[in-house]
Amino acid sequence: MSESVDFYELLEVERGADDKTIKAAYRRLALRYHPDKNPGCKDSEAKFKSISHAYDCLKDPQKRAAYDRFGHAAFENGGRGGGGAQGFEGFSDIFEDIFGEFMGGGRGRGRTNQRGADLRYDMEITLEDAFHGKDASVSIEVAATCEQCDGSGAKPGTSASACRTCAGHGKVRAQQGFFVVERVCPSCHGAGQVIADPCPGCRGEGRVDRSKTLSVKIPAGVDEGTRIRLTGEGEAGARGAPPGDLYIFLHVARHERFERDGTMLLTRVPIGFGTAALGGVISVEGIDGHNHEIRVPAGIQSGRQLRQRGAGMPVLNGRGAGDLVIQVDVETPTRLDPRSRELLEELRSIELGGAVEDQPEGFFSRLKGRFAE
Repeated sequence: MSESVDFYELLEVERGADDKTIKAAYRRLALRYHPDKNPGCKDSEAKFKSISHAYDCLKDPQKRAAYDRFGHAAFENGGRGGGGAQGFEGFSDIFEDIFGEFMGGGRGRGRTNQRGADLRYDMEITLEDAFHGKDASVSIEVAATCEQCDGSGAKPGTSASACRTCAGHGKVRAQQGFFVVERVCPSCHGAGQVIADPCPGCRGEGRVDRSKTLSVKIPAGVDEGTRIRLTGEGEAGARGAPPGDLYIFLHVARHERFERDGTMLLTRVPIGFGTAALGGVISVEGIDGHNHEIRVPAGIQSGRQLRQRGAGMPVLNGRGAGDLVIQVDVETPTRLDPRSRELLEELRSIELGGAVEDQPEGFFSRLKGRFAE
């Protein structure tokens, strides 16, 4: 096919088409006329070379500007790229866009300087720690940057050199029929560099195992599973790459008196038979260590819950606090002195005496009235 044919006509696009439209047109035509899909067809092969040459020009902003101004004359006298090889390279660019993620990324982007791994540390704290917050310290074993070579992996005074096999890309490419296959360089294992004289301190890794102690601030209101991140305190990256992060997962130990539900605290408080019948005030120690005066209504039943506003857990990174919920457990006396037994015998006679319809308020109401006489 004559190369005097307009490049835009070859790709079946308008002269003012944007890069995305041109690429899509080339992809469609290249798939249609590729020699592997049309074996033995000379016309398809010639068409494929022509559209590949056209795309090679129009995808480059400088070449496209020159072509728009001077036409085919812009590439005369050795100024234009060849047809065949350039065509296949342009086609491989398309497949790199399509399959780049599966092949490990674009050309020239090796896996050098990969970020260090993140680490996890589990810490147990008390409910009081979760209420007040605290400053704690953690000791961990971690791969840290080698101080002798400053993480480069090369012996001090020397440096790594680009891998000759992959030219520093970390990957090598090979065309297999219709596809361009990209794999990790077998010489540098994807690093893109080769260390001829490794550092004796880290043996070329750029990292050494080391123990370190870190300070961590635990804010008030944390709950089971709360995660705290210490940026840059994870494993050092290979050969000077950025470090990972350290994640501290908090576990709140079970408390002997309180159960937690979000910001709400629940506790069980036993009260005497007389207090339950007549009502009164009880003192309940909260998680803050202060005593809270709780009013008990007369005739309260066992299992009933009372609420003290704002005496629960603080809101994490916020204002205010939840409630303290007190579940009342009425205690039945088991050891009675003669006087107590006498009084309870009298109360039982009151409970059993009279018709049921004459006692609509129940036993505790009648008991309260009896003591008020």
